Amino acid sequence: MATINKYEDLEVWKLSMDLCLEVYNATNQEQFSKDFGLKDQIRRCSVSIPSNIAEGFERDSTNQFLYFLTIAKGSAGELRTQLIIASRLNYIDSTQFELLVNKCIETEKQLGGFKNYLIKIKNSKKQVVSN
Repeated sequence: MATINKYEDLEVWKLSMDLCLEVYNATNQEQFSKDFGLKDQIRRCSVSIPSNIAEGFERDSTNQFLYFLTIAKGSAGELRTQLIIASRLNYIDSTQFELLVNKCIETEKQLGGFKNYLIKIKNSKKQVVSN
């Protein structure tokens, strides 16, 4: 397995960046122009996902990285809820909603899988050390 030296190489970070940019494009539409609160909250959530992945990667321990990945996953869930609200308010059409929600779900799955992978590696190192 290749060592990853920067968070920009993480597939989950790349996916979350794409999601963030797509959220910004969607919230630039006229339907969002007067709902500053929801527009701002959706954008902050979308920015939080790749930002927490990056912050966790730059921390000094696997435990801290796992913590920030958990926050990122929570932000993805929060974003998905806000997208449902935006859809029900007819701020985004059904095609755009499906695209964004599916990308959110994929991001959540990748974050969960990456967390499980890091936990497995962390636990296997403990077993090697304790023997």
